[in-house]
Amino acid sequence: MKKYSLLLVLMLALSVFLTACFGGEDADESAGDASGDDNAAEETESDAPQELRVIETSAIPAMDTMLASDTISFTTMNNVMEGLFRLNADQEAVPALADGEPEVNEDGTVYTFTIKEDAVWSNGEPVTAEDFVFAWQRALDPESGSSYGPYLMEGKIAGASAVFNDGADPSELGAVAVDEKTLEVTLEKPISYFTSLMAFPTFYPQNQAFVEEQGEDFATNAATLLYNGPFVLDNWDGSTDGEWTYAKNEEYWDAENVSLEKVTFNEVKDPQTAVNSYESGEVDITSKLSSALVPQYEGDPNLVTWLEPTIFWVKMNQTNEALQNVNIRKALAMSIDKQALTDNILNNGSIPANYAVPKEFVTHPDTDADFREANGDMLEYDLEAAKEFWATGLEELGTDTVELRYLGGDTDTAKLTDEYIAEQLETNLEGLTINLESVPFSVRLERDESLDYDLQFAGWGPDYLDPISFSDLWITDGGNNHMAFSSEEYDKLLKDAESTFANEPGKRFEALQQAEKVLLEDEAAIIPIYQRQANILVNEKVSDFTYHFVGPEYSFFPISIGE
Repeated sequence: MKKYSLLLVLMLALSVFLTACFGGEDADESAGDASGDDNAAEETESDAPQELRVIETSAIPAMDTMLASDTISFTTMNNVMEGLFRLNADQEAVPALADGEPEVNEDGTVYTFTIKEDAVWSNGEPVTAEDFVFAWQRALDPESGSSYGPYLMEGKIAGASAVFNDGADPSELGAVAVDEKTLEVTLEKPISYFTSLMAFPTFYPQNQAFVEEQGEDFATNAATLLYNGPFVLDNWDGSTDGEWTYAKNEEYWDAENVSLEKVTFNEVKDPQTAVNSYESGEVDITSKLSSALVPQYEGDPNLVTWLEPTIFWVKMNQTNEALQNVNIRKALAMSIDKQALTDNILNNGSIPANYAVPKEFVTHPDTDADFREANGDMLEYDLEAAKEFWATGLEELGTDTVELRYLGGDTDTAKLTDEYIAEQLETNLEGLTINLESVPFSVRLERDESLDYDLQFAGWGPDYLDPISFSDLWITDGGNNHMAFSSEEYDKLLKDAESTFANEPGKRFEALQQAEKVLLEDEAAIIPIYQRQANILVNEKVSDFTYHFVGPEYSFFPISIGE
């Protein structure tokens, strides 16, 4: 690969800026609600039409809660459907269909939920405990094709593994309808974040009679769905592009606190086009701004920003002999100037990440200290130390050269980021050759699963409000551990966190912090790069815009429109 100088960084930054003039998209790929009382839309005396116009970057991929696996689908479900709990504007799990907090047995393994008496489906039928049992069992049916069902239930809900892996009768699942409005859930072990998990769409209910009546047509368009949330899908035809709308659900149990009558969505892939629509008054809320556009709105009161709990990193495939060497891994991890990347390439408020669990995400249950306070930064940029580790690693390998394949994305921003990282590695570590391969996201996912790479740029956003949503990525032979990493000490710490300390939240939290140290300080298993900031434009007439850190991204029902 060609060697680049500091001039490249400036040229790349200029390229990002110029992209704003011609459009382009933010290439970051990732694989976040409000209860009626806590986040009710404020009453307004405004005569303004209670209609909201929003831009999305793609159409709705799926509306079957069992099959959805993307943010746009989850966000739609969060607004037209509802589970036992939901997240409020403060990122807290609060009762939704559950009539108050559940009863929990002494050892924290049995939860008893009472479902609101006035919770009904859009066809007028009551939402029952059996609706939850049916949906959860369906998500564990191997023939259903659900990915999130097994991922979220195995190891958590009693009997889930036996049902999914061993063909046990679905009734073996630890979810029982005690009566029409009482649901009893038995866990394999205490789970401190269980109510947060209940806010995730995979755990939403489904009406069995309606699902079976629709057959293969279920959830393929607005007419083949039932709704129990603040809105209903109005004109969605199941197409993969175009426009769709929400209409207020008058049957919703808390409908009197929902101000919006209509929400219109338009798919716009190009960030510049989205901003143009906002500036012309055609839309109220944009999609996330690309890095090139953010500087133009710095200081604008309508620019809404937040630090997402989403981290991007470089994975190191340890089937490669060189990457099996911990000194080589430490050298790679410490030879990248992340600050220059976030300042000059991204330039959107994202921050360097020297950690695997994000900042401003979760706090210690006893001290309320951020997860990051105890561990601080690890694997920071240190060129002198990196070169020392590199020399030691090469000596241990008996070579003076290493060649690695770097698997990156094919979008403009991804290419800029990947080229910068590759240039840093090659320039700072003598004898290293990086062969950069830019491929579409779908291809990268396929090659990730088959371990067909040496280095790979990837990222992760959490599914629920707990550090384990990051920590369990790296368990030996874990479903997301596609880099052949294995550490007995790491595995033991996670086992201690989930079993030994299951009823001791403080010790559990500290075990996960220690596990992060093993992952990074001891093993240098991954190369953390940056934590992403979100930036969107929201019209000043929009009140109570609500975003979330996990799962569904936005709640629209707390919103009202002023003059």
